[in-house]
Amino acid sequence: MIESRPLWVALGALVLVFHLGLVAWGLVPNLVARPLHMAVILPFVFVAGAAGWRLWSGLVLAGLGIALCGWIALSHGDLRDQYGFLEGPGQVAMALALLVIAMEGARRAIGWPLPLVALAALLYGLFGQYIPGEFGHSGTPLPSFLGTLTIAEGGLWGSLTGVSVGVVAIFVIFGAVLNAGEAGQGFMNVAAAAAGRLNGGAAKVSVLSSALFGSISGSASANVASTGAITLPAMTKLGYPRRLSGAVEAVASSGGQIMPPLMGAGAFVMVELTGVPYTQIMLAAILPAVLYFLAVWVGINAYAQRYELKGVPEDQRPSRRAVWITSAFFAVPFTVLLGAMFGAGFTPQYAACLAILTGMAALFFDVRPGMNLRQGLVRLGDACIAVGRQVAMIGAIIICASIVIGVLGITGLGVKLTSVILSGAGGMLWPALLLTALACLLLGMEVPTTAAYVICVSVAGPALTQLGLEPLQAHLFVFWFALLSTITPPVCGAVFIAAGMVGENWLKVAMTAMALGVGLYLIPLGMIANENLIRLGTSPFWALWAFVRVGVGLSLISYGLIGRGGALRRVSLIAAGLVAVFVKGVI
Repeated sequence: MIESRPLWVALGALVLVFHLGLVAWGLVPNLVARPLHMAVILPFVFVAGAAGWRLWSGLVLAGLGIALCGWIALSHGDLRDQYGFLEGPGQVAMALALLVIAMEGARRAIGWPLPLVALAALLYGLFGQYIPGEFGHSGTPLPSFLGTLTIAEGGLWGSLTGVSVGVVAIFVIFGAVLNAGEAGQGFMNVAAAAAGRLNGGAAKVSVLSSALFGSISGSASANVASTGAITLPAMTKLGYPRRLSGAVEAVASSGGQIMPPLMGAGAFVMVELTGVPYTQIMLAAILPAVLYFLAVWVGINAYAQRYELKGVPEDQRPSRRAVWITSAFFAVPFTVLLGAMFGAGFTPQYAACLAILTGMAALFFDVRPGMNLRQGLVRLGDACIAVGRQVAMIGAIIICASIVIGVLGITGLGVKLTSVILSGAGGMLWPALLLTALACLLLGMEVPTTAAYVICVSVAGPALTQLGLEPLQAHLFVFWFALLSTITPPVCGAVFIAAGMVGENWLKVAMTAMALGVGLYLIPLGMIANENLIRLGTSPFWALWAFVRVGVGLSLISYGLIGRGGALRRVSLIAAGLVAVFVKGVI
């Protein structure tokens, strides 16, 4: 295992400087920027944390991958003239090696499922002409098929990888820089000051802090592991049932990915796929996200009544001074980010670069408050390593998913699967939505949220828009349902981690999480039944009216599932809530 901290700090700094440099430099050819993006993350994908044969094989694969990516970047002018057609067996061998490296990188980053999906897509592209009937294709010459995937902008270097290079990586860097300093403690302190004194206060602190942290972490599992390390012991110490403690953390951490302004990586992928500006996506997503946490909040209140859950003791809550000081560590960078985007009119990437530089400066200050140069340098090193690891994780996922998207486009399989959804739903919207939701749940069990969203929306998105949905409406629907697997059995990553941390049976935690997180199942459907809910930017009055109606309905459903009362009362509350969520208003 290579343990040299200076080496990994330097490699992480290279990742950081490369991506910030792309934003500052301006227009860089796609066949230069995107292969180099893959090249700089390969050491973290294959070598970091590896030992034994994994280390030696990782060194070989990383070295080969860097050489091939460098060759594409240096030869981009000549390769453009080939129009995606490989010349000679040498280029075919290099293309196959790149595809293998991309799939193996994803396997080492997140496991087998996504690479197996990519491998199945490649096999379909290579041999699908032998499949009889509707699902066969006419076949593509091997040099053209592999060339489109590896030396043109239709596979590894497609638009999805472009999003990873130009936007996602920048905001991942922003999150890593904030988390290296006092911002995480600032989130916790603000949440404790706002909700700690309330009944069920420790659970509500978990909800608020996870919503704040999850927006920049982009990973439900990472959110549980980080904020849960503080909130779960606090809830357990105050006597909260372990299944409730784990469920609260899992549900709140899952919701972080749908909370603007950052929404993990999903919002920026959505920008590329829909063509809708980032600011409009933020405005469309904010009310549904608030509704989700409102439903969780009501559910916690119901549990607080059942179990007489108390707030956080006063001596365990942060002082007002501590809240003000620590909150500045995330408030100032966020102010710079939002001010640059909305006030100065900068692009999200450029605004994020300014916020990153602000966050780096904040690393050299602590809660005294005072400047500490040595501590700042240590934190900056930690941030560089975190940048390398996190950008590599997201990059490996997106590059592998790009193989699937490329094959769908080359073979026309995406159009065929869309027609299957349309025919299976009988040309009706709601059955198509339910089929899409089921596909998102099944795929999300095995691949991360962003990859599940991209693959599902590539197939189901066109079908939903043909049935009358606006593109943004369809994408938000799919993105929300791609999150289902974080709390829904049998594979529920956020629940597994939370249950392990509190020492409770995971199935008990999952059942409680599904009740608390009922909004995750209903709000996407509510966005379809009440389309004004995502129109805050264009029709604010009707958006707020839809927000109130759906909010009342969700509150009734959440309380009906959890609160005290007989069966008839619960059924009445849930029925009233369903009516409020799904029946359109007529004012």
